[in-house]
Amino acid sequence: MDKNFLEIQNGSFSASEKNKVNNVNLVIKNQGEIISLLGPSGIGKTTILRTIAGLQKLTNGKIILKGKTLSSNLVHVEPEERNIALSFQDNSLFPNYKVIDNINFGKKRLNGNGSSLKSNEIIKLLRIEPILEKFPHQISAGEAQRVSLARSLMSKPDLLLLDEPFSNIDQSLKDEIQVSVKKLLKRINLTTIIVTHDSYEAFSMADKCGIILDQELKQYDIPYNVHHEPNSIEVANFLNKGVFINVKVIDSECAVHRLEHPELGEIRGKLSSNFPSGSKVKLLLQPEDLIHDDQSKLKLEVVDRKFRGTNFVYTLKTNKGEHLPVFVHSHHIHQHEKNEKFGIQSPIYIDHLVCF
Repeated sequence: MDKNFLEIQNGSFSASEKNKVNNVNLVIKNQGEIISLLGPSGIGKTTILRTIAGLQKLTNGKIILKGKTLSSNLVHVEPEERNIALSFQDNSLFPNYKVIDNINFGKKRLNGNGSSLKSNEIIKLLRIEPILEKFPHQISAGEAQRVSLARSLMSKPDLLLLDEPFSNIDQSLKDEIQVSVKKLLKRINLTTIIVTHDSYEAFSMADKCGIILDQELKQYDIPYNVHHEPNSIEVANFLNKGVFINVKVIDSECAVHRLEHPELGEIRGKLSSNFPSGSKVKLLLQPEDLIHDDQSKLKLEVVDRKFRGTNFVYTLKTNKGEHLPVFVHSHHIHQHEKNEKFGIQSPIYIDHLVCF
């Protein structure tokens, strides 16, 4: 039976009473997978990375990398023996070394894992050619992050840990670097764990995403499932992807399930969890679930409109005071103003009926 590349078994991580995560079970099956850990600031994500790297001791449980136990109640392999690279969010560069020397420092930790990265390739990819002869105090926080990442990549680790790696990088450059880094990590087959509080970054970079809330790993799944089928109200609220409305299950036996809302009418789709007919549940309604239709008889009042570049997000109000978000393409034939009536295609069909 093949071993998993990385296993965390009932791991408990703690930096303080508030900054801790308990009973984490997480598996990276194959080398080269990219995992993201997503959660609010101060929840303990960085503590998990520091513990995996060996900078802090595991409170309880076990961490196994490539079949070797790194941390347990009885074992603690020192950081320098783990061949794990950790790139910090804050500037962790050597202040008396130039940028190029900081990057080349990673070569001293080469382990011959088969990766064929060259420093010039990394420097070009991360756009740090103009600052190679500068010292850390002469560069920006975003530049320092990229240098730290370059140094980590040069060490050719078995496992790369990235703590908010793109948080200080200008948006105009961030998307391009994220795409380039992901392509590089996949090409060299480097297993990576990325900590972030940005759901778009987590979903776009990772093969699997873990949601950490209330000192627990709440969900660990592919990004598509985390987005479309959050497994709890807490996860859905954290992702801030929509609102919950009260509905009644009127048919959960047929291939297409049916719900009923007193004002929106019938809502069809596939329930992600089993609920018997007659159940009263809360349905997650995301902005992309409702389709605008000027000709529809189902009309709600506009109470807010936000421009998001490629689309508008309208907020509609039901007679009971529920506020419902709706995406509309920004090139739609006309814009709707506050207090206007706004048509919704009916009956409503939603692929994933996420209810609790």
